[in-house]
Amino acid sequence: MTQESDLDSTVRMRIRSLRKARGWSLDSLAERAFLSPSTLSRIETGHRRIGLDQLTALARALGVSLDQLVESVSDEDAVIRPRRDERRGLTTWMLNQGSGPAGATVAKMRITDEARGPGVDRLGVHPGKDWFTVLSGTVTLLLGERAVRVGTGRTARFSTMIPHAIKAHGGPAEILCVLDHDGQRGHLHPPA
Repeated sequence: MTQESDLDSTVRMRIRSLRKARGWSLDSLAERAFLSPSTLSRIETGHRRIGLDQLTALARALGVSLDQLVESVSDEDAVIRPRRDERRGLTTWMLNQGSGPAGATVAKMRITDEARGPGVDRLGVHPGKDWFTVLSGTVTLLLGERAVRVGTGRTARFSTMIPHAIKAHGGPAEILCVLDHDGQRGHLHPPA
């Protein structure tokens, strides 16, 4: 199968799955998309080519964007590979590709006590706010002169204009964090 026919098959499957997830019959979706039920049936089963006007009408009726309906799928979309920063003792899994809601980035981070090298103890400052929750272990949130311990299941939110850093305390820790654009640049792409 070619990549184009894979995508075509995926789009047809999405249309049918979204229709069924909403509990709609062929007639119901066809009416909402201003199509005949037989045309919709042939689209879903692959017996009719899908025109751009039909895709647009179906996306609108299903409450999704055209981009969501036709986005391609690859193994890269399903498997999230970690990025390791040995110098900072940090492993990061990017949980969303591109920007999330309101430009936010969601990442899982594993922080160890093995950070070494020049600048690893430096506190960062940038515009915005950061938020994280501790999935396992304990972290020390350095905020200026303060050190705040945050344990498993606890959440922290702070202004990133305060000099800050997050360190593991007493062993490795894992956090789930939400970063704005400035936070992503400051935490995930450190200067070389």
